[in-house]
Amino acid sequence: MPARRRAIQVPPERAPQTQGILIVWDATSHNTTDTSMRIQEILSPERVTVRLPCNTKKRLLEKMSALLGEGEPEVDVNAAFQSLFERERLGSTGIGEGVALPHGRLKGLKKAVGAFATLEGEMDYDSIDRKPVRMAFALLVPEDASEEHLKLLAALADIFHKKEVREQLLAAKTPEELYRRLTGSSARDGG
Repeated sequence: MPARRRAIQVPPERAPQTQGILIVWDATSHNTTDTSMRIQEILSPERVTVRLPCNTKKRLLEKMSALLGEGEPEVDVNAAFQSLFERERLGSTGIGEGVALPHGRLKGLKKAVGAFATLEGEMDYDSIDRKPVRMAFALLVPEDASEEHLKLLAALADIFHKKEVREQLLAAKTPEELYRRLTGSSARDGG
């Protein structure tokens, strides 16, 4: 199978060794079992929603921050928003094909936490491909989780790169169905 590659921009202050270059991840060298388990470890059904109403990037980040706090006492929703907002100011986390992947670090967090939503409508997000966003996966990691952060972002980018997965996710009518489709597709498609 040919190598599938994903590029992720890393700000220099987050990973000084990269000097702001793009990190290219080779899917053929990734352990897919770890990825499918990770998605289920960072995402719970209460942090998934469908048809989230929002029309600005800031409002989306606010709502995703609130969603990240659902069932996670370690997540300070205001601090989560600040982290996502500050990262977004460094450059858009719109990875293309209608997907936003806002992410950040949170002091005091012991494990990675994710939240996922499909949006009520399309929204401009300054994505890399200039296409509007229709879904968002927000990710928070502990303050010192550099390698884990990059691996999770790469795994998520690989999942959302698949057109059939995006179509299935957008077709979900309930949060439960959306959760099942996302966690099932990550396991079934090799994360």
